[in-house]
Amino acid sequence: MLSLFLLLAANVLAQVRGIVKDNIGEAIPGANVFWMNTGKGVTTKEDGSFSIHKPAHNDMLVISFIGFQNDTIHVHNKKEELEIILRDGVELNEISIVRRKMGRMKLRNSVLNEEIITSAELSRAACCNLGESFVTNPSVDVSYSDAATGAKQIKLLGLSGTYVQMLTENIPNYRGAAAAYGLGYVPGPWMQSIQVSKGISTVKNGYEAITGQINVEFKKPQLPEADWVFANFFASSTNRYEANADATLKVSKRWSTSLLAHYENETKAHDGNDDGFIDIPQVEQYNVWNRWAYMGDHYVFQAGFKALSESRMSGQSHHANKPVTDLYKVGIDTERYELFTKNAYIFNKEKNTNLALILSATWHNQDALYGKKIYNVDQTNAYASLMFETELNKQHSLSAGLSFNYDTFDQYFRLENDAEGMSRKVFDKEAVPGAYVQYTLNLNDQWMLMAGLRGDYSTKSGFFMTPRAHLKYNPNDYIHFRLSAGKGYRANHVLAENNYLLSSSRKVEIAQNLDMEEAWNYGTSVSTYIPVFGKTLNINAEYYYTNFLKQVIVDMDSNPHEVSFYNLDGCSYSHVFQLEVSYPFFKGFTLTGAYRMTDAQTTYKGMRMEKPLTSKYKGLLTASYQTPLGIWQFDATLQLNGGGRMPSPYELADEQLSWSSRYGSFEQLNAQITRYFRRWSIYIGGENITNFKQKNPIIDASNPWGDNFDSTMIWGPVHGAKAYIGVRFNLARN
Repeated sequence: MLSLFLLLAANVLAQVRGIVKDNIGEAIPGANVFWMNTGKGVTTKEDGSFSIHKPAHNDMLVISFIGFQNDTIHVHNKKEELEIILRDGVELNEISIVRRKMGRMKLRNSVLNEEIITSAELSRAACCNLGESFVTNPSVDVSYSDAATGAKQIKLLGLSGTYVQMLTENIPNYRGAAAAYGLGYVPGPWMQSIQVSKGISTVKNGYEAITGQINVEFKKPQLPEADWVFANFFASSTNRYEANADATLKVSKRWSTSLLAHYENETKAHDGNDDGFIDIPQVEQYNVWNRWAYMGDHYVFQAGFKALSESRMSGQSHHANKPVTDLYKVGIDTERYELFTKNAYIFNKEKNTNLALILSATWHNQDALYGKKIYNVDQTNAYASLMFETELNKQHSLSAGLSFNYDTFDQYFRLENDAEGMSRKVFDKEAVPGAYVQYTLNLNDQWMLMAGLRGDYSTKSGFFMTPRAHLKYNPNDYIHFRLSAGKGYRANHVLAENNYLLSSSRKVEIAQNLDMEEAWNYGTSVSTYIPVFGKTLNINAEYYYTNFLKQVIVDMDSNPHEVSFYNLDGCSYSHVFQLEVSYPFFKGFTLTGAYRMTDAQTTYKGMRMEKPLTSKYKGLLTASYQTPLGIWQFDATLQLNGGGRMPSPYELADEQLSWSSRYGSFEQLNAQITRYFRRWSIYIGGENITNFKQKNPIIDASNPWGDNFDSTMIWGPVHGAKAYIGVRFNLARN
C-alpha cells in the first residue's frame, strides 16, 4: 500500500487552480472555465473555486457566466494560482446589467447527483423556515404529518424524511426527537444554501442516508459577501408574524463573528372548516445563534452556540356541548441547545491535503401533551468526526476518517387517553464508533469514480459495513451520465420520531427487538445541456430504486384503531422516475417543468400494498422573471399532486366507511412579487391561491375522547389561501 502511495505521489500532474468572483468579491458558482478552442472545461464549485489540467499546447483560459463579460486569461505555467474578477455585462447605452443569481444549480462537475438551492431561490417564496424551502423544488416534498400538531415531514424518493440524512454544515442534525418538528427550527433568512443529494451519498457523514442527504449551509461571518446587517420582517393573513436579524463583525484580519436572531408568533387560532379544531397551530419561537471563525493561512477554526425555545399549542377550539375544561388540547414545549466546533489544518493547499476535526453536542428537551396522552423526552447527542483528505495527483484523491456518535433518550410517556392511566419511564442509549475510507478517480473530468466503505459498531445492533459507489461519465459538455449503488442503515426510535401519532385514539403497539433498518439504493440519471437559439436547454431524467432488507413498519392498516410498529416480514421497496426540463426563453425569464412517478409498496402482515398517503405522481411548473435592471421579480409555482391510497378504513354504524379508501389529485398555486431597492426589498405573495383544502381532515372531530378520533389521515392542505407581505433590508460590506 505504501509503495502504491509513493508511486502515485511521484506521478503528480500539475493543475491550474483559481477562484472566480464578481466585482464586489462575491464568489460565482457555476461559471464555465475552459481552454479556448477545446471542449475541455469545468464549472466552478459553490465557493467559486476550480481546478483544471493545463494541456501542453494551449495557454488561453476562457471564463464565462451569464450576465457577465467573458474573460480570457493567458496562463503561463501548469501550477498557476488565479483570482479572476468578472465584470458585469454592459449594453451599448452603458447601462449596467444587474446579474441575476442562479436559483437552483445541478452540479455538473460532481460525481453525485446533487443540486444547490441558493439564497436567490429561497427568496422566491416566503421561505420562513426549512420546511417551507422546497416549494419550487420538484424532488423534495414537504407535507403535514397530522392536522392537530402542525408536524411536517420531508419525502424524498417516495419515502418519509426519516430516510433522508439531515445535515447542517455537514454535521448530522435534527435526528430522533427533533425529526417531527425540526423543519421549523431552521429560519429561512439564516440559510446561505441547501444541497440536495439524491440516493446513496458519500460515506463521510455516516451510514444513515438511504434516499439522500439534505445539507444546510448557513451564513458565515468569514465570507467576503457577509452583510454588516441584515433584517427580514414578515406578516401573513393568518396573523403570523416573524422578525429575523443578523449582524457580522470583522474583529480582525483573521477573526470574525456573527449574531443571528429569529422570532415568530402565530398569534391567532384558526378553524377554517368549523370542525372545532385549530387548523394552524399557534407557535411561538425564539431562536438565537452566535458563531465565530478564525481563518489562518494553515489553521481554520469555527465554533457556534445556538439556543431555541418553542411553544406549540393546538387542539379543540370550542365545543357546544362540552365545558372548556374538557376540550382536547395539544401542547408541545421544546428547549434545544446546540454547540459545535470545526478545526482544520491545511498541510498542502496545492494537493488539498488537510486534517479536520468536527465536534458537536445537542441537548433537546420536549414535553408534549396530546389530550391526556403524554410524551416527554430528553435527548442528548454527542458527535465527533476526524477526517483526512489529500489529492495524490490529478487523477487520484483519498479521504479517510474516524467518527463517533452517542445518543441518549430519557423518555416518560403515557399512551392512553386516561389521566389516571399507567405512565412509563424508559431510558435508551446507543454509541456508534466508526471508520471509513473513500477513493476518487478522475480521468480528465470525463470519467469519475467514487467508491467508499465504512464500518461501524453499534452497542445495540453490532457491527455492520456500508459500501457505496458512484460513477459519472460525460463524453462532452452536453451530456452527463451517472450511476450509483450502495447501502444505508438507520436505528429506530419509534416514539421519539413518531410521537405526533399520539394525536389520535389509536392504540399504540410496539414490538420487541426492533431491527436496525437496512436498505440498498440504486440510481441512474442523465443530464443534458443542449444549446438552443443561443441559450441552454437543460433536461434531466433519473430513476431510483430503494429495496429494504430490514425495516420497521409503521402499520396503520391491519387495525384501523391501532398503529403498530414491527419488523418487516416480506418486501418493501420504492421506484421513482423523474423528468425535469428548464429553459430561459428570453432574458430574465426561466420556465421549469417536472414530472415524477412513484411506486412505493410495503408488506403489512403478509399483504403487500401501496404505501399509504403517498402520491402516485407529482407535476410542477415554475416560472420566474426578473426585469433587466433587476428592479422587479415575478415568481409563480403550480403543483399538481396525484392521488394515492389511504390507510384501510372501517365501517361506521350506518355502514358508511370512516373515510375513502383513496384520495384524489389536487392543484396548488403559489406566487410572489418582489420590488428591489438599493439596500432593501419588499415582497408580497400568496400560498395555496387555488384555495384547495382537504375536507374533514380530522376524523370524528366532534368526539376527540371517543374511539374513532384521528387527526393523522392527512394527504392535502388543511388550510386555504394565505397572503403575506415582507420587507428585507441589508447593509452590504461593499
